[in-house]
Amino acid sequence: MPYTLSEFGSSAALLALLQTDWPIIQAPMAGTSSPALAAAVANAGALGSLGVGAVDAARAEKMIADFRARSTRSLNVNLFCHQPARSDPAREANWIERLRPEFARVGAEPPRTLTEIYRSFLADRPMLEMLLTAKPKVVSFHFGVPPDQTVRALREAGIVTLASATNLIEARLAERAGVNAIVAQGYEAGGHRGMFDPDAADDRLGTFALTRLLVQRLNVPVIAAGGIMDGAGIAAALKLGASAAQMGTAFIGCPESDADAGFRAALASEAAFHTTMTRVISGRPARCLDNQFTAWGRDVEAAAIPGYPIAYDAGKALNASGKKANQAGYGAQWAGQGAPMARSLPAAELIGTLVNEI
Repeated sequence: MPYTLSEFGSSAALLALLQTDWPIIQAPMAGTSSPALAAAVANAGALGSLGVGAVDAARAEKMIADFRARSTRSLNVNLFCHQPARSDPAREANWIERLRPEFARVGAEPPRTLTEIYRSFLADRPMLEMLLTAKPKVVSFHFGVPPDQTVRALREAGIVTLASATNLIEARLAERAGVNAIVAQGYEAGGHRGMFDPDAADDRLGTFALTRLLVQRLNVPVIAAGGIMDGAGIAAALKLGASAAQMGTAFIGCPESDADAGFRAALASEAAFHTTMTRVISGRPARCLDNQFTAWGRDVEAAAIPGYPIAYDAGKALNASGKKANQAGYGAQWAGQGAPMARSLPAAELIGTLVNEI
């Protein structure tokens, strides 16, 4: 490869901290970020990532072990720091009935009740204890940050910490909590918005505006995320002062990702040009390829949707029923606005291509 670490200028300090060669981070997108993908990215010199917000500590530990069986390089483990869900039985019952016709379309019955299918890291002591033992190189936070003492414990264990932010207020809260770097998640980004409060007003800042804003006002490195799909985008982010770029949608088409056939087909279709922000799938705002589920939910008022991740219980059940009926239009096909530029390359080849494009 034609570049050395020092040639990335202001990125050098962060890359040395992360122990990676290139200013590229594979985003830990749930449903696609597999141990095989993270390892292939890491072995190519970038930072591979695993999203473990949807699993328990034992499953997360196994995923880390699977990665380490394939790579000795740095790994980023991503956690959800949302406020634990509050059940609202009446709203959940109404939501089930509202979805009943969609289940009927695929020949299925909806679940009788909905549950909180994911435990927040804020209430998951076993996950923290596992991380302090396993010691992945990087731990990152989405939807908020854990208490200062948790961040301190991770850092004292030699773990680098990152946190996503969608505005300056969130970024300053994360910086104050002691994280090493901030991921500036622009509105273009695929997957869940990292908003600390999903019901707060969203300024919908784009990646480059947010990146520049945070670079000017924070004392920690900034990582640009959202809509970046090629070396030109990475170079632009670095020019604006970012120390690295985080990319999720760019890796969905890699053969090592866990994206299913329906997702891959949708990404290669006209749907890639029409991503939409929706909360009907999970209960929180998230950018998805436009599909049958997002079209159904276009006019649904936010107040009718159960909280995250309770609403996701229904969304996952509908997707599973749809798959059985050979209908892929109910999936959580998280993707950013750069989706039409996705390339179906092996992860190592994609990293090499990105570096050469920079």
